[in-house]
Amino acid sequence: MQLRVGVIGVGRMGQRHCRVYAGLRRTQLVGISDVSAAVGEQVAYQYGASYHRDVDDLLNRVDAVSLACPTPVHFDLAMHCIERGIHVLIEKPITETVQQAEKLCRAAESSGVVVLVGHIERFNPAYIELRNVLEDMTPLAITMRRLSPYDSSNTDVDVILDLMIHDLDLALDLAGRPPMAMSAYGLTVSRGVIDHAMAHLHFGSSPLLTIVASRVTEQKIRAIEVTAKEAYLECDLLNKSVEVYRRTICEYQNHNRRGVKYRQESIVERMQVPTVEPLAHQLEHFADCVIEGKRPLVPAESGLQALRLAMEIRDMVSASLVDLSREARSEQHRMEANALAS
Repeated sequence: MQLRVGVIGVGRMGQRHCRVYAGLRRTQLVGISDVSAAVGEQVAYQYGASYHRDVDDLLNRVDAVSLACPTPVHFDLAMHCIERGIHVLIEKPITETVQQAEKLCRAAESSGVVVLVGHIERFNPAYIELRNVLEDMTPLAITMRRLSPYDSSNTDVDVILDLMIHDLDLALDLAGRPPMAMSAYGLTVSRGVIDHAMAHLHFGSSPLLTIVASRVTEQKIRAIEVTAKEAYLECDLLNKSVEVYRRTICEYQNHNRRGVKYRQESIVERMQVPTVEPLAHQLEHFADCVIEGKRPLVPAESGLQALRLAMEIRDMVSASLVDLSREARSEQHRMEANALAS
């Protein structure tokens, strides 16, 4: 069976969905919808699909859709799809508000429609391998870093909803429950919104967890570092690698000279990570869930939990936000005033 799919919103992420759907064995990209007819027609032509200015025209032809449109329209479009019995993949964050996400979860549960939230790092092969190896370890502390240059970030929302929410979802997945306590701090560099944030999460008997998200760095980083009783682990989500550092005391002795020739203090294990594109894995999983009636790995409830935690951290950061752009303007005004006075 081939699933007839559509994509609503063909910006940068939506075009990636089109590319992957067009190449999957179990999906047929039937059509797309976008507010820009010029962009929509061009993308539709590129992938041999049809363009629909009206969303309902597209929904009449498909079994499932990806919502890769701006967050403020997620709720209305997702609810409309659910009411029509159309399975839906919603890019993160699931909705604009927690209240909308709660209502969407109830609708998804009662309808039987598959709703998958696009927390793509759950499908990253490096994270999957890291999670597997951690099952036999006792993590003590975890640090997650997600850093990007400003010009490559989604500036429609702050850094917490743009970047940090990915790692909040991973933190909830690893811990298996919401944090017992947390603290968060941040700063703004431009436009008065949060551009750099740090959160500390405490899960009781689970590991201490620190998450750093920034869109004012020149280097793009997607990293998870784990300190466990058994080893230290580094996971590079961007380059798809996992390294395990184990401490050993291995000695080579020279019996003729009755001494130690050398001592090996640690070993590094480089895990084999499958070369799978996370988005392809995610969309293939979405199709399998619809066709085979399986529960999605990241259901609407997971999207709600990540959004709820993100909003709590957002409130904490906003209460103590450092505005570097305001300080820079004030310093510039002082310099200009001094120059005039002299």
